[in-house]
Order: sequence, then C-alpha cells, then structure tokens
Amino acid sequence: MSNKNNDELQRQASANTLGLNPIIGIRRKDLLSSARTVLRQAVRQPLLSAKHAAHFGMELKNVLLGKSSLQPAGDDRRFSDPAWAHNPLYRRYLQTYLAWRKELHDWIGNSDLPPQDISRGQFVINLMTEALAPTNTLSNPAAVKRFFETGGKSLLDGLSNLAKDLVNNGGMPSQVNMDAFEVGKNLGTSEGSVVFRNDVLELIQYRPITEQVHSRPLLVVPPQINKFYVFDLSPEKSLTRFCLRSSQQTFMISWRNPTKAQREWGLSTYIDALKEAVDAVLAITGSKDLNILGACSGGITCTALVGHYAALGENKVNALTLLVSVLDTTIDTEVALFVDEQTLEAAKRHSYQAGVLEGSDMAKVFAWMRPNDLIWNYWVNNYLLGNEPPVFDILFWNNDTTRLPAAFHGDLIEMFKSNPLTRANALEVCGTAIDLKQVQCDIYSVAGTNDHITPWPSCYRSAHLFGGKIEFVLSNSGHIQSILNPPGNPKARFMTGVDRPGDPLAWQENAVKHVDSWWLHWQAWLSERAGELKKAPTRLGNRTYTVGESAPGTYVHER
Repeated sequence: MSNKNNDELQRQASANTLGLNPIIGIRRKDLLSSARTVLRQAVRQPLLSAKHAAHFGMELKNVLLGKSSLQPAGDDRRFSDPAWAHNPLYRRYLQTYLAWRKELHDWIGNSDLPPQDISRGQFVINLMTEALAPTNTLSNPAAVKRFFETGGKSLLDGLSNLAKDLVNNGGMPSQVNMDAFEVGKNLGTSEGSVVFRNDVLELIQYRPITEQVHSRPLLVVPPQINKFYVFDLSPEKSLTRFCLRSSQQTFMISWRNPTKAQREWGLSTYIDALKEAVDAVLAITGSKDLNILGACSGGITCTALVGHYAALGENKVNALTLLVSVLDTTIDTEVALFVDEQTLEAAKRHSYQAGVLEGSDMAKVFAWMRPNDLIWNYWVNNYLLGNEPPVFDILFWNNDTTRLPAAFHGDLIEMFKSNPLTRANALEVCGTAIDLKQVQCDIYSVAGTNDHITPWPSCYRSAHLFGGKIEFVLSNSGHIQSILNPPGNPKARFMTGVDRPGDPLAWQENAVKHVDSWWLHWQAWLSERAGELKKAPTRLGNRTYTVGESAPGTYVHER
C-alpha cells in the first residue's frame, strides 16, 4: 500500500473512533422494518415512483451518451483513481452508480412518509448503495492494476486476509495489524507506577520529568469503554508527556475490564471508586484539592463526581477539564434514528442478560453507522488490493475495546432517555442528588467542529450546565483528534470566545480564531490553577500508598 493510501486510512481512523452513540444499538428488526417501509413506498405512491424511474432513465441516457455532469463529492476519495474520470467505461460505470444512488435518495426524500421514517429510509438506502459501490468489486481499477503488478498475488493475499477475518474477526475487515503493538512496549510507555488499586480501577502516578512541579496535582479520567493509553500513545502525541513537561503532577485512572461477575457495577460504583483514587492523590501529594480531566464517558463520570462533592459541601476538585463530553443528551445523530422506548428497553435487557455490553459489539454497530470509513475502505485495502491491515496506534487502541457492566450501561441509557443533568436534583449518585449549578469550580471544555460522536453544539450546551466560570474551546477536528492534537500540527486551529450566548452558532460567529493546538492554551489555563511550583518529588507514592507494578499496570492488559 502506498504511503498516500496509508495516510488516508489513518486520517479516517482518527475521525472515526468508538464513541458512546452505539450504547443503544440498532436492532435488526428495526432495520428490516425500515427496509419494508421503503419498499412499500413503490406501491403506495406509484406516480412518484414512476416519476423518479423516468428521471433515472433520462440521466442514464445522458450517461451513455457521455453528456452527464454527475461526479462524486469532492471529499469522496473512493474514486480518486484517474481511471474513474478519464476512462470512458469506468466514467460511465461511476456515473450510472451515482445516478442510481441519487435517485433513490431523492425518491424517498420526496415521499409523503413522516420525517423520521424518511431519515430511517435514507439510512437504509445508504447502507445498500454504499455496499454496492463499484469500488467494492474486483473491477475497481486500483485492484486491477494491483493484480497485474503482483502477477495475481494480490488476489491470493486478499483471499487469505478474508479467510483470516472470517475465522478471527467475525467476518469484519480488520482495521489494524494487532500484532504490531504491545501496551507497555511501544504504547503507554511513560514512566510511572501503580500506587493504588481497588476492584474498579488502578491509579497510576507518573514520574516527574521537570525539576519543579505544580503543587496541585492533575488526575486524568479516561472513558470506561476504551483503555487509558489513548492519552499516552506515541511520545510525540502523548498528552501524558505534555502534562509532565508542563510541570504537572500527573495521575491516571486505568479502569478494570469488567466481566459478567461485575454486572451490578453502576455509575455510583465508579464514583465511589474514583473518590478513593482522589483521596489517594491528595494523600500522596499533600494537596488539599486537585484538578481533574475527563474525556467522553469519563467526563460524565467526573461531572457526577464534582456534583456529588458539591452536594456534600466538599471542595476536593479545584478545576475540571472536559474533553468531547456530552452531558445534555438532546443530540441529533444517526443512531438516534432508531431510538424509541422499545429500543432502549431492549438494549438494557440484552446487556442485563449477558451481564455486560461488549465493546466489540459497540464497535460493530458504529462501523455500520459509517460503513465507507470503517468497513468498505478496509474491504478494498485488505481483500481487493491484498494489503496487510494498516499499522497505526490509534486503530490499535480503538480495537482494544473493553466491556461495560450491565448496570452502568443501564445508567447511561437512562441518562440518554431522561437527560437528568440538565435539571437540578434529577440524577442521584452515591446517595446525593446532583445540581450542576452548585458546582462552582472553573470548567475548561473542548469540542471538535467535525465530531459526529459528541457534536460540538451539545458539548457547548453541556458546559453551560455548571455554575462556575467556563472556558469553551472549539477545535477544528473530529472526536479523537480533539484529544490527540499536539503543538506543531500545521493543520491545528481552535476558537475561543468571551461571550456566552445560549445559541452555539452565535458563539461560533463571534469567536476568536487561533493557530496551533489548544493544548498550549489549556496549558496556560491549567497552570494558573495548578498552584505554586515546588521541588519535584524523587519518589512515587508514600508509606500508605506504596509503589506497585510499573506503568501501564495490570488492568490495561485484561481481556
């Protein structure tokens, strides 16, 4: 595979990573029901169907005569091979496909179905048309060239890759060479040790790399559905190392990978475990409070924690950073198309019966939400071109999924359903009702303009649920790139704003644009809230919280 193609797969991997959307899932019966609705429209509105069939026929005539102006969207890189534009047969093949796809979408879009059924129909049509794209067949010009360049070996290699995936990957195209990485060897290599462990988490303290450190420590809380080393991939994009270079006393939560034996772990279980970790950090550093960072579902957990502390009148959290975290769940995403009372209850029932929600199942659901980026690209690369799956650390991490215990999965579904954090005292954790307006600590919230998992307007509304001072930052990136965005990235841009209008778009219109990564902006913000500098400790832990296994610990290796 060329470096160009490899870079493209990496770009798509960065933009399409596992998020919380698939916790609800899509039932097969709902997809089939939507498909039947689409088919019935041909009978229910015969005149409309005939009109669009005639329109397709006219466009097909233009295609055959070479008069069609249809061309793929500018960001559709599937048809980047010159043959699609310059070879008359390939061009007509492509334009026939584009005409067919467009007419199907226009047909269902112009029907008299309710808006939700139209959206569901568009989704089902998209699944079908993208699966039948001409790039997914052996006639793909890139595959044909590859076949002759390798003397047919690419076809044999592709069949071998397909056989491996049928046996080892549930028939899904592998997104990454999982043998190329090992956590603790070439991922998650920042120096540190486990200084506390309970049944739910391990607490890792990293060894300072500066002579002085800020007196107030930083605790990083990753999502429960992925492993913590997303914050510590390669050295050049490790947020952990950036924090250490910024003189932050850095601690990391590594969640345990639950089994069905932990099916009763709920949000309160995670809060209780996190409270123990907070007490350990404070005891080790001698600080009366700390700063905390939470990402995605880890941000939800941190929010519940600070709300719980506020209800108790405890001031253990000085400042809270939220990365791509949606607390106001009134979001409009493709996964919500199939969400109703029955779907929510079925999702809860399924996980309670199994004891856990498998991260691999969520990954499959999300893959089918974005099939071009997460399925068909790898179908072409692995099977038609006969290439090995890419070697890419983000993809390895994204495929190194964990499970969610049934009770916690149920809590997340209830939060999606009732949106309790937007109302005072609507959510209760650890015996206390949560009112985010009572949380007075400073908030730094980061979202991505291209994030389809946690849309930035929802992150904006979520940040304004708190009672403290808010710094909202909008990065020009997607879900994972909003986190892995180190200084020096030539494409990095972000926005900040002083005013806090209720409308996110109004905020964006008046926001100030900045060049480079938001990491530097956050570094300055955090340093102002991290206390005075003092001599860096020479030892990790203390007499009560003694040094255990070296980082990355033991829980991260659990399967």
